[in-house]
Amino acid sequence: MKPFDYRHGRLQVEQVDLQTLAEIHGTPAYVYSAAALRANYGALAAAFGPQPHRICYAVKANGNLAVLQLLAGLGAGFDIVSVGELERVLLAGGEPERIVFSGVGKREAEMRRALEVGIGCFNVESASELRRLDRLAQALGQRAPVSLRVNPDVDAATHPYIATGLKENKFGIDIDRAAELYGQAAAMPGIRLVGIDCHIGSQLTTLAPFVDALERVLALYDRLQAQGIELAHIDVGGGLGIRYRDEQPPAAAAWVGALRERVGGRPVALWLEPGRAIVGEAGVLLTRVEYLKVQQGHHFAIVDAGMNDLLRPSLYQAWHDILPVSPRRDEPPPPAWDIVGPVCETGDFLGKQRELALAEGDLLAVMSAGAYAFTMASQYNARPRPPELLVDGAHVHVARARETLADLWAGERLADLPA
Repeated sequence: MKPFDYRHGRLQVEQVDLQTLAEIHGTPAYVYSAAALRANYGALAAAFGPQPHRICYAVKANGNLAVLQLLAGLGAGFDIVSVGELERVLLAGGEPERIVFSGVGKREAEMRRALEVGIGCFNVESASELRRLDRLAQALGQRAPVSLRVNPDVDAATHPYIATGLKENKFGIDIDRAAELYGQAAAMPGIRLVGIDCHIGSQLTTLAPFVDALERVLALYDRLQAQGIELAHIDVGGGLGIRYRDEQPPAAAAWVGALRERVGGRPVALWLEPGRAIVGEAGVLLTRVEYLKVQQGHHFAIVDAGMNDLLRPSLYQAWHDILPVSPRRDEPPPPAWDIVGPVCETGDFLGKQRELALAEGDLLAVMSAGAYAFTMASQYNARPRPPELLVDGAHVHVARARETLADLWAGERLADLPA
């Protein structure tokens, strides 16, 4: 579906005019479409058919409580990487038994809290972590449900910062050592083995790396079955990409279909951990042009959103389409603008060389900003973070209020310094 589209000459989300949203709530502001979230999750769920499965939404992509609440209502599970994300999911109504805890550096207090609430699975990433979890679970009189996250050494062909499945990455357990560690885990009194996990990266736009990784994991699964270690699920992680510019990622049905085909008749549930594929195209960042500046023949459009609001272009050199909310008509051919922010860094940009007809005061929409956008925002340069608005039909819910100046120093204290 297209949650954001032009009607009557202006860009709208569902039944709401983005120009009106900006006038009421100001800019910069994040705007999410509830209909897009439902459609994207629904497409994944429908693709499984009778295959036992669980869709564990990756909270790190967008952890807004209203977004989590909507997905929990659809029956989603959740993939978390910190106790903070755990508490977010619980507050939003997520079921503990549908939570999987990933991440390479789980602290004791985080593990203990997850055991106390009864999460569904720990994705364990090292022998040391396994031993720690065994000890903590025994102290609580429990057996922790565990999958070992294996590193299949598969090149995801994505940005190196978001590739996670190669031997040189910090994630997971060498798949060649995994069978030995499964044998050790099976003998631990505080551990209950329930599955295998892998995750090879983010923003993948072809099926081949997913299939390659799954085939290696299935070989391990079959080997463990032969050794008498029975597992209930295989978790293939997430990473399905979206279209930012000219990518042609597989449809949800093709992704799930390829995975189901490889699993075949094995008596095992298939788990996924999608994030971007659900929320990425469901959000935009609204920003207003403050100044137009031409310097040595270079055209700069200085907007009120910066790298502190949306880091992806600066961090990953990522492309986001940038559209005018109210396109200008009958203009001469526009120049190519660098869309830059107010942050005191040369790397502060949202897009470069964009052919747009612009005037000061114009409103722009940075597209496909639902994932790894607000969740990576900061208060750098003492800039309050923007609001998050969830649109459902004609209804606008303020899912997060705009931060105030006082929020910038909340929790800080002046020191009692000697005179």
